[in-house]
Amino acid sequence: MRGDYLFTSESVSEGHPDKVADQISDAIVDLFLAKDPEARIACETLTTTQLVVLAGEIRCKGVYENGAWAPGAKEEIEAAVRGTVKRIGYEQEGFHWNSLEFINRLHGQSAHIAQGVDASGNKDEGAGDQGIMFGYACDETPELMPATLYYSHQILHRMAADRHSGAAPFLQPDAKSQVTLRFHHGKPVAATAIVVSTQHGPGYDTGDKEAELKAYVKAVVADLLPAAWLSDDTVYHINPTGSFEIGGPDGDAGVTGRKIIVDTYGGAAPHGGGAFSGKDPTKVDRSAAYVARYLAKNVVAAGLAARCTIQLAYAIGVSAPLSLYVDTHGTGRIEDDQLEAAIAKVAHDRLGGLTPRGIRTGLGLNKPIYAGTAAYGHFGRKAEGDLFPWERTDLVEALKAAAE
Repeated sequence: MRGDYLFTSESVSEGHPDKVADQISDAIVDLFLAKDPEARIACETLTTTQLVVLAGEIRCKGVYENGAWAPGAKEEIEAAVRGTVKRIGYEQEGFHWNSLEFINRLHGQSAHIAQGVDASGNKDEGAGDQGIMFGYACDETPELMPATLYYSHQILHRMAADRHSGAAPFLQPDAKSQVTLRFHHGKPVAATAIVVSTQHGPGYDTGDKEAELKAYVKAVVADLLPAAWLSDDTVYHINPTGSFEIGGPDGDAGVTGRKIIVDTYGGAAPHGGGAFSGKDPTKVDRSAAYVARYLAKNVVAAGLAARCTIQLAYAIGVSAPLSLYVDTHGTGRIEDDQLEAAIAKVAHDRLGGLTPRGIRTGLGLNKPIYAGTAAYGHFGRKAEGDLFPWERTDLVEALKAAAE
């Protein structure tokens, strides 16, 4: 493993058009799971100038059954969509929660897919699709996340909070960030470049107002990043293209599932290619990636490794994973194959195994807990109540015991 290098990760704000789409899709997931914990949802969203389109497949008691919508269901869906856009803060001529056009093209789940996923007779619930999923953790931050991604998220999260509170009224919802850190002996030691592009109000691209915006961004960065990482050598690129008044879906179309690296580990770990938002937890693209993070985080929290990557693989309609792979990148206290065995044992004892049903019930995923995941990352967040259960570190002692 290289000891000295530069590494970069990016994030996008809740107002980025792709993130608007993700948040709408997960608002629909939460709406359906609140009515039916066994609901099946695959909801894709397209956003563009004054338009939101939903497409996908659902099965949900009390909402869509036997090929028909329940009375009032379509209205609830539209209200959830408009409410999400309003919460983000879009009240612009080119994208306004109240006046945008809404098209609903959701329809019933394919019976051929359902028969592979549903439990029947002696057959356990199968995976909702084939695929490979990765989980990752490292000791670069207390949240056990890559530092470049963690701070990219934090910058935009702070800016959004200031926009909502009125502390930074010149900010508009759409924004992107990027953090480049220098690593020495594998540990972050300096920020070499910070990039922030933010949508803004009229006039904040020139003169004193531009200077005010740039000073604000630098103050946010100084407040969030370790002071020792910042110096006169840190390069800032703040709105480097100039004016950024037209943003969000009016400036660029957005689609669910296009920010999978932002959602996960910022490029510091592999990705299987499957997006999260808009999917119920029978879809292993989502649930298996969550449990892989859960296991990897507990490995690092237990001190069994400084870095840990876990891969799981599934086949559609088959309950048991096809493989479990662990790589501690040369930082493990025990051999990786021994750690694989320890993880498999703990997952069996604590979750009932790494089947879709085991993951779903063990982590309590059949609940409306997803709207908050769809911006600022699915990982490295605070586990609280039913929210972000895959971020708990309650397997530490079990893993230590199994690894002995």
